[in-house]
Amino acid sequence: MNFFDSIVLPQSAEHIELLHYLMILIQFLFLPFLSVILIGTFISLRYWRKGARENNLLYMQFSKDVLNTISVSKSLGAALGFLPVITSILIYAQLLHKSNSSAIVILIVALPLIVLGFLLTYTFKYYLSLNELFSELGQISQLDENVKNKVGKIGAASNRLASRSGIIGLAFLAIGSWYYISAISSAVLTDYWKTGSQVSILFSPQSVMSFIQFLLLAVALTGGAILFGFFYWEGKKEISEEYKNFVKKTALTMLLTSLILLPAVLFINNLLLPQNTLSGSIFIYLIIALLLIFICYHLLYAISKTSNLKLSGQLFFILLFMVLALVIKDQMAMSNSTKMHSAVLSSEFEKYLSEMKGENISTIKVRTGEEIFTIVCSACHKFDEKLVGPPYNQVLTKYEGKMDQLVGFILNPVKVDPEYPPMPNQGLRREEAKNIAQYLLDKHSKPANPK
Repeated sequence: MNFFDSIVLPQSAEHIELLHYLMILIQFLFLPFLSVILIGTFISLRYWRKGARENNLLYMQFSKDVLNTISVSKSLGAALGFLPVITSILIYAQLLHKSNSSAIVILIVALPLIVLGFLLTYTFKYYLSLNELFSELGQISQLDENVKNKVGKIGAASNRLASRSGIIGLAFLAIGSWYYISAISSAVLTDYWKTGSQVSILFSPQSVMSFIQFLLLAVALTGGAILFGFFYWEGKKEISEEYKNFVKKTALTMLLTSLILLPAVLFINNLLLPQNTLSGSIFIYLIIALLLIFICYHLLYAISKTSNLKLSGQLFFILLFMVLALVIKDQMAMSNSTKMHSAVLSSEFEKYLSEMKGENISTIKVRTGEEIFTIVCSACHKFDEKLVGPPYNQVLTKYEGKMDQLVGFILNPVKVDPEYPPMPNQGLRREEAKNIAQYLLDKHSKPANPK
């Protein structure tokens, strides 16, 4: 974190808001891609090993087709697998600047794990193609017996390498995904910023449940991608009825199982969110995601009963919109939980901008209490309502006639109430701290307190 703190520039409130929107876009592109690669590789590896063990050509064909369906070109795969993680690191370094959060370190660890996982997954794919080639060469009757033996040995070695690359790649992807999801979800846990170790973050209830949610979404997206790829995108491709029924049954089982469990996990995840992250928008996007899940139930029923596989296109896009709703919900939760920290960063930006303009700090106009309340305090506090912090009317009573104590707390805040996150240092000068303290006490002492 010290390295990033030394190179990150302060950001204005507008820039911070823009970073949250950019993070929504990045996660919407990255998480579905990571999901289908992770679960698709697992499905492909499972049926390839099972097909080799049972000498079942249908399983072997399904393994190869799943990989071809979920994978994209090498250049696009490199871009989708590498750049989003790098960008996430840079954005979170900005949003969590000087927070002492371990989230950025965890994201940095996730980067090589995910990149290696993608590389080994594509290696597994190409080894499967080589295995098919060696198998066809071994069946050519005109080949010399010695040549056939050599081809058989090379094919066996290729099989072993394919198995190892697939298993190791899957392990790297799974661990890298866990680290990435844990880092993203831990950003809302402000209590972990100073006291939480990397291990405690990785195994926190929030991280564990977020990873389970990710896995269920990944299974659903992969099932939808298989249906979409086999029967909508390449709907005119001729396949046997037996193979068609097998693919349909496998994909529908994946979808139904994951979508039945997902609402309960979403509900638990919402319960685990800290109080200061909750808002009406969070619940709106959660309800939107649940409604989209129920629409998926109806489409799954229609596909299973009518065999109208063209509905797989609608199903897949509804799944993507569901992911988008959940990504927006999570970013809103982070934005809510970091309001106080963002206010500090915005204040630092104003000072940095003044220095860049060549203004002398000592000559800068001291802000009035009302200005400080409007720009800084109102993001997290109201007088008679709980927001991110407690209502002023609840806490200012103990400071009546003790303005010096209130000024001291504003200049050096400490955690008082365990129900609320600690108030960060706002970077105010002593004159400004006196102004805001006087303003708050004056407003508090009036008979009719404003909101």
